[in-house]
Amino acid sequence: MPSHTFTVNGEKVTVDVEDDVRVLWVLRDLLGVTGPKYGCGINVCKACTSHINGKAFNPCSVPVGAISESDEITTIEGIAKGEELHPMQQAWIDNDVAQCGYCQPGQIMAAIDLVKRCAAEGRSIDDEALDEIRNICRCGTYNRIREAIKAGADNM
Repeated sequence: MPSHTFTVNGEKVTVDVEDDVRVLWVLRDLLGVTGPKYGCGINVCKACTSHINGKAFNPCSVPVGAISESDEITTIEGIAKGEELHPMQQAWIDNDVAQCGYCQPGQIMAAIDLVKRCAAEGRSIDDEALDEIRNICRCGTYNRIREAIKAGADNM
């Protein structure tokens, strides 16, 4: 069985698994990293959104064979600094976003990516930018999500 080495949340890991196994299953089933959620498995709902090398990606659609040793994957578990929440996580709490909470890790990771991209491009977090996020929330808390992203962006 092939061996794959990469970094997850700052820790170098090695897994023995076939190349075609999706990264989401490696994270959840082999490494016990359960923040990224399984929703659709086809890169539509985006409940699994995480970061690879600082950019959003959906591990449900990426085979582990496509990950290299130099790649760094960050999940919702890896964004807080000790006991201090990431500003976007705190904004989610402050804005009382979550209902069921299932999509929230992916929503937060997508929001962080959006804020970083907009900052790099010199854009503000306006309605047009917020429309770029395609993560699905079955509870429909989109208005609170948008407000939390704006608040989180102010503190990032």
